[in-house]
Formats: sequence, structure tokens, C-alpha cells
Amino acid sequence: MTSRTIAGAGRAVALIIAVGLSALSLDATRASAAEQEHPPRQSWSFSGPFGKFDPAQLQRGFKVYREVCSNCHALSMVAFRNLAEPGGLGLTEEQAKAIAGEYKIEDGPNDSGDMFERPGRLSDYFPSPFPNEQAARAANGGAHPPDMSTLAKARTYERGFPTFLFDIVTQFQEQGQDYIHALVGGYEEAPEGVKPPKNGLHYNKYFPGHWIGMAPPIQEGQVDYTDGTPATVDQYGKDVASFLTWAAEPHLVARKKTGLVVMFFLVIFAGLLYFTKKRVWAGLKEKHA
Repeated sequence: MTSRTIAGAGRAVALIIAVGLSALSLDATRASAAEQEHPPRQSWSFSGPFGKFDPAQLQRGFKVYREVCSNCHALSMVAFRNLAEPGGLGLTEEQAKAIAGEYKIEDGPNDSGDMFERPGRLSDYFPSPFPNEQAARAANGGAHPPDMSTLAKARTYERGFPTFLFDIVTQFQEQGQDYIHALVGGYEEAPEGVKPPKNGLHYNKYFPGHWIGMAPPIQEGQVDYTDGTPATVDQYGKDVASFLTWAAEPHLVARKKTGLVVMFFLVIFAGLLYFTKKRVWAGLKEKHA
């Protein structure tokens, strides 16, 4: 057997192994996707091209974040001034200033070269509850709580065929919001015989793999709503998911308004082009007739 034949056989064997590993990986991915429960579809005020935020719901979600989520999760990409911007929570600048003043912001160095703390200003961003990632992991059993600034955009789940085709037509983009809402209320007892891979994990039917390091974050009645809205876990999940959507895209309403204006302009422009073309070609046809 020549060296060329041996080399060819080796490449063939390598190709077969690569194909086999790819098939195993694909099967594992499909099995993992099959195990994950799809969150139930929710109705959101901001969905669709004409959707907009409900200021009252955003304020309730902000209250849930401040009283519960902010103990572990940062919101580092949101500035206090954003709280008073149009199309969002509906707070005044004075209210936003008062909220900022409740936080301590590290600043400096001063004239002595030392860092110091001062009350927050509108230009400041929400501070992290931990000084660094290592401190966050140490306080959470080795898990690093994700920053919630873009969580509603970053979290999603596979919708599959042919559902995603309908999503293109309906402009469904709320997978992250559905997932967050479902995750908040998805804690339950593990099925009989199912054990966590390590201590300190909790069973959540909507979390990929089902075992999550975060304990059930909230209970019924834990956050008091002053507007009469039911203080249930389901409502908490909806409100905080809406707030996190605003945090990820505070100018969503302005973007949609701009998009509608652009679409209207394009329709008018297309009509003008059509009639201009008809007028120009009509003259040329008469000339060459």
C-alpha cells in the first residue's frame, strides 16, 4: 500500500469521525432543546409597531427591581437621567434626582488622592451591588448574577419551524420578556428521582437544564403595590420584564415613531416615483408612435 493510499484512507477516517461527532452534537442539541419548556406567550403593551410602554407598569417593575433584584443584579448601562426621559417611567426630573440621591457613588480621587463616596446625580449610572465579579461570585455560591441592563434582549429561546416564519410577519420580538416572566414563576419541586448536579441549585422548569443557582427571588405580597395592582408572583414577573425591556431599550417608543414616519415617507415616495415614471414613459411612447 502506497503512502498516498494510506494518507487518503486516513483522511476518509477523519471525515467519518468528524461527521459522526457532528451528528452526536446535533442530537445533543436537539435533546437539550426538547427538554427546555417553552414559556407561555404573554401580551405586552409595547409589542408590535404601534406598541408603547405603560408608565404605571414600568414604575411597578422598577419597584420590584429596587427592592428585590438590585440586591444581586446590576443595571450598569442605565443612568438616573433615563428615569425622567419621555416615553418611559413618566417620572419628573425632581423625582429622578431624589432617586439618584438615595445611592452612594464612588468618586475621586480627591485632592489627597483618596476615593470617596457622594450622593448620586442624574448623570450617574446605577451602581453595581458588588465591587467586582469575584465578590459577586463569593456572595452567590460561585454564580455570577448577570447585569440586567440588556437582559430582556439577551435572553431568548428557540421558537422552531414554522413558528419563526409567523414571527417575521407579526414582528414578534418578545421571547426575552416571555422567558423572564416565566422564569420568575417557574420554580417548583423537582420531578421524583431527579437530583441537582450539585448543592445549592434550584429546579426551574423554564431554565435551560432546569437547575439554576438563583433561589426563588420573590414571593406573593413581598413587594407592596400602592396602586391596587395584585401583588402576585405572576404580576411581579410581568412588571419586572416590562421594566427590563425599557432598561434595554429606553428609546423604543421614539424608535417606533421614527420608523412609522419613515415607512409613510417611503410609501409616498414610491407613489411619486410610479407616477413620474408613467408620465416620462408616456411622452416617449407618443414620440416614437
